[in-house]
Order: sequence, then C-alpha cells, then structure tokens
Amino acid sequence: MANLMPTNSLLSALTHLAETIDDRANGKSGNDPSYTEKLLSAGPHKCAKKLGEEAVETVLAIASESDEEVAAETADLLYHLFVALRSRGVALDLVGEALAKRQGVSGIVEKNSRKNN
Repeated sequence: MANLMPTNSLLSALTHLAETIDDRANGKSGNDPSYTEKLLSAGPHKCAKKLGEEAVETVLAIASESDEEVAAETADLLYHLFVALRSRGVALDLVGEALAKRQGVSGIVEKNSRKNN
C-alpha cells in the first residue's frame, strides 16, 4: 500500500498549480484566454459543476482504474478544486487553517461538532 505522506514534489506541484491559477486569474496567460480564465469568467457555478464532474471521474477511477489513472484524475480534481476556490475568493490558507483546527481531533468528534452549530 502506498504511503500518503506528501513529498516535497507534491508540495512543489501544488504550489506551482496555485501560482499558475493566480497568474491566469490575473490575465497573465498571454494573448489567448486560458482554460483557467474561461472557467473563472464563467463564475463559481460553472467552476463547481466542473469540480463535481471531476469528483465523479476520480471516484470511478478509484473504484476500478489503474493507479496511474487514479493519479491523473486526482490531478484533474485538485486543479478544478483550486479553480473553484479561486472563483469564490477562498484562500488556500483559509483551508489550511480549517485543516489545522482538526489536527488531533477524532473525525467523528469533529463532524459531530459541526452538526451542533
């Protein structure tokens, strides 16, 4: 079974992805609009729809495809997640803060605490 511990390679790739999406959102893609720019200009609803499609493709890959296909679909899912977050103006640091609050807390306890709010 594969280790889930991220490597510097993953951190580097996610950082580059976030920077590229920020650049595209700021019109730094050259003369032609990029796919990222097109998604962002369509708004959060379109970005959410694409994220949902990629989530389904990732789930199906996990259920029955090769590790390479799972990795490829997961990469697509992460890209669309980052774009969707950008479309809403939600910073990755805010996501990081939410994750940090959950560290050391049972998933069951954490989920139940959200139901009571």
